[in-house]
Amino acid sequence: MAETAFDTQKRIFGRALARSLGVVETTWNGITAWFNGKALSENAVLLIFAVVTGLLCALGVVAFYASIDFAYWAFYKFPTRSFPRIALLTYRPVITAAGLAVAWWVMRHVGRGNDGMNVPDVQLAVVRRGGDIEPRPALARTAASAITIGAGGSAGNEGPVVVLGAAIGSWLGRTFRFAPGRVVVLVGCATGAAISAAFNAPLAGAFFALEEVVGTLAAGSFAPVVVSSVVAAVVSRAFLGNHPAFAIPQQYGYAHGSELVLLYPLLGVVCGLMAALYVRTYFYSGDVEKKLPFPDAVKPWVGGALVGLLVFFSGGILVGYGHLAIGSDIFGKMAWYGLLALALGKILATSITLNMGGSGGVFTPSLYIGAATGGAFGAALAQAFPSMGLHPEAYALVGMGAVVAGATDAPITGILLVFEMTNDYAIVLPLMLTVVIAHTIARRLSPDSLYSGWLRRRGESIEKGTDRDVLDGLHVSDAYEAAPQVIDEVARVDELLAHLGQTKQLYFPVVDDSHSLVGVITVSELGQIARNDEHLGLLLLAGDIAQESETVSPNDSLLDAIRKMGVRGAESIPVVDRKSNRLLGLINRSHILNLYERAVSAPHKQRPQPASSSSASATGTSPK
Repeated sequence: MAETAFDTQKRIFGRALARSLGVVETTWNGITAWFNGKALSENAVLLIFAVVTGLLCALGVVAFYASIDFAYWAFYKFPTRSFPRIALLTYRPVITAAGLAVAWWVMRHVGRGNDGMNVPDVQLAVVRRGGDIEPRPALARTAASAITIGAGGSAGNEGPVVVLGAAIGSWLGRTFRFAPGRVVVLVGCATGAAISAAFNAPLAGAFFALEEVVGTLAAGSFAPVVVSSVVAAVVSRAFLGNHPAFAIPQQYGYAHGSELVLLYPLLGVVCGLMAALYVRTYFYSGDVEKKLPFPDAVKPWVGGALVGLLVFFSGGILVGYGHLAIGSDIFGKMAWYGLLALALGKILATSITLNMGGSGGVFTPSLYIGAATGGAFGAALAQAFPSMGLHPEAYALVGMGAVVAGATDAPITGILLVFEMTNDYAIVLPLMLTVVIAHTIARRLSPDSLYSGWLRRRGESIEKGTDRDVLDGLHVSDAYEAAPQVIDEVARVDELLAHLGQTKQLYFPVVDDSHSLVGVITVSELGQIARNDEHLGLLLLAGDIAQESETVSPNDSLLDAIRKMGVRGAESIPVVDRKSNRLLGLINRSHILNLYERAVSAPHKQRPQPASSSSASATGTSPK
């Protein structure tokens, strides 16, 4: 068949487009090669891109908030031209159901059915994929979340902005052909910038990224993340104004020392219980959703209708309006039983929304639940002890940070967020005490947080930027030093001091004649003895000053070793034979870190083989 004129033009256009794309790719490859070839320090590169990341993420947050407001206009404001407001409240279940159905469709078709694209998924991308985040599902999740929130669903805005920001940081890093390590730092920068812009809280944003995503406060990550968070806060304030995410009440605070000693610790217990209830209800709702006898396309309609009913019976205060949150001042003005009902209703509404087709985060609902819980606690106390002059608003503010800490396993973020919202040092003492107690209670009752539980149900075990499965699958025998310098228990201290400069070892196992472990001596302890009394070294023996130490055996996992190091804050611990207590070697954090980095970078997560005997002191091969 002869080629038509249209086919000829189509072929010519295709070739021209391919050539143009080839020229663009070649040009961009040249630009990236030139940039990467510049003799810029690592810190300079990261700080430059931290500024760019903060700027782009702040603009992304502004666009996301505009999308929420547009969805709210489309679902609620526009119909008011045809229906009175009372009718809209009546039809809210239908409107919210329609919103969840649209959000489900967006994720099913645009997002290709991706069930991730949330904060835990960003954590997974950092640990397992070197910060590689697909842009299309991330954009779909952002759009679906804007629709969910705008239509009246109970969901947070922090999850979508974190995903959007992380996708921006990942895109920047991969576009410039950066190594995975740099990409991970940029993802952390973007995460901090997104939280900073969304909540107008640069400190909380930076520490959320470092605490939950990057998993380290190392200098290489700290400076870029902080810079990115500050830039994002400055840019977002230019568009959204300089005010906290929640309206702060006019009066709050504590007037009696007894509040700090007795009442706020009790609030910590109550918030810990509520946080654990939130986590358990959220995952239980997911299990129930899987057993429902409805087609997947019907579930958003059912879930949206239920959430709409809950919001209707709350008078509309269970959710915000557009991207605006409910002001925290109302949590000090209602009766305690009404606030408790709001806290429980928010838990249920959020669990249904996010498990029945809706999209969004779990962090912002934690703030609401905490404010309602703290407000209920404070209102009940104020009613029971009217002469004390208590401020329920203060308990609501502190409750926000406490439930965030317990539900998301981010205590530092919970403290900093409330502090930045109030900008009041007076609230820090009760806030810190309550957060610590709530976090401890919540982890006792629910070992999983909202983030780690999502990962565990998908066969992942990631915590604070590390892959616990990798550490749990590696053994001490793969990493310990088999020939450390040891000290005989009858050695005099002055004899030991003469040999300290010959090794970089900081922990010295002390052994007896049968090479059984007696204890350990640190360099700092020896230095302290030498400074305190120069003649004491003539009298003391190594066995006299040896301290007890946690120990591991070659068959223990590296995860067990890390946990035991944390018990005493030690950098090294001895490796012993469990039956005879005979010293086999010494393992320290650098050994574990080196093996961990090799393991996570190995293809298919293969365990790296121990090094040859020639480097046994560095890799710690186990003696046969």
